[in-house]
Amino acid sequence: MNRRPAALVGGMTFTLADTAALLRPVTIGTGTARNRIFMAPLTRGRAAAGGVPSDLQVEYYGQRASAGLIVTEATAVSRAGNGAYVNTPGIYTEAQQLKWADVAAAVHDRGGLMFMQLWHVGRMAHPQISGTGSVAPSAIAANMAAHTPSGRKPLPVPRALRADEIPDIVAQFRVAARRAVDAGMDGVEIHSANGYLLQQFLSDSTNTRTDGYGGSAQNRARLSAEVIEAVADEIGPGRVGLRISPGGHAGDIHEVDTISAYDALLQRISPLGLAYLHALVNPETPEFAAVRALWSGTFVLNTGRETETSFCQLENLADWGVISAAAVGRAYLANPDLIDRLRLGAALTEPDVATLYTPGAAGYTDYPTLASIPV
Repeated sequence: MNRRPAALVGGMTFTLADTAALLRPVTIGTGTARNRIFMAPLTRGRAAAGGVPSDLQVEYYGQRASAGLIVTEATAVSRAGNGAYVNTPGIYTEAQQLKWADVAAAVHDRGGLMFMQLWHVGRMAHPQISGTGSVAPSAIAANMAAHTPSGRKPLPVPRALRADEIPDIVAQFRVAARRAVDAGMDGVEIHSANGYLLQQFLSDSTNTRTDGYGGSAQNRARLSAEVIEAVADEIGPGRVGLRISPGGHAGDIHEVDTISAYDALLQRISPLGLAYLHALVNPETPEFAAVRALWSGTFVLNTGRETETSFCQLENLADWGVISAAAVGRAYLANPDLIDRLRLGAALTEPDVATLYTPGAAGYTDYPTLASIPV
């Protein structure tokens, strides 16, 4: 198809020298990433019926295997946890696991490394998508709408989880992690960010519980910690990453205290020796400084879609040792050969926003590489 001409991300090109910090290998738990430019998780809506990955996803991830680490799109640990968007994948059935094995093989065949991001969407689920009701720490609806098969619908008030149901949520993450590794993934990333279930427990705006999972920062951090501990016990801590978004507002999250629960969480899990911490945060904010000071292990920065990706800034942060790696999203979405383009200082293709969540290959597997562009 005739795609728009290449455009520049951030209004300029940027060339990475062969000696650039971002191009150096980095240890990720039990593996080694060949560079420090990771592909961030990107929900794209290309899964087939029943949350089973499609052949398009096999091709899509294989095309981007030159990333130091690919973190898959958020992948549900249960049917009830899979109701925020149409056509998003899961890892809770045999069919899903078998197809994810094809995805992992496509990436490994090209020398890549791949972690699966695991999520439960909590109150962000809509029953027309999930087929069941939504749950959350407290019965507080997100002031948002979902794109359902019958159009945009407001999100309903979720049911507050009973304390005796929470161990089952933890078990869902444990089983999903085992399935992911058995499918060939190099590890998993626990999604405790962006307004989904685990962050809903962390946040003082969405968690008004008075039991052992609410109130104090330690109690609000408890579910994320228990999930991480269970998954680390199941597959080994070197195969487990964690994503957080302190101070972020995705999912109608408005934290009054943006640090205390993350402090409690990171203090509890730091001794485990996880593969990495992945923070979705603007590096110019107090939240970045606070979280970075709390974590002594491998630290992956994602500046988020509200901040233009500056490879110059990311290179400086990596060179100074402030970050171990950078996770980028839209630049990888539209540039399967992103590493080659950065080495050559070539223009980066601009993502086609209209096709981010539409079905089919357009805006998914048809983005050009430098090798495919006529000279």
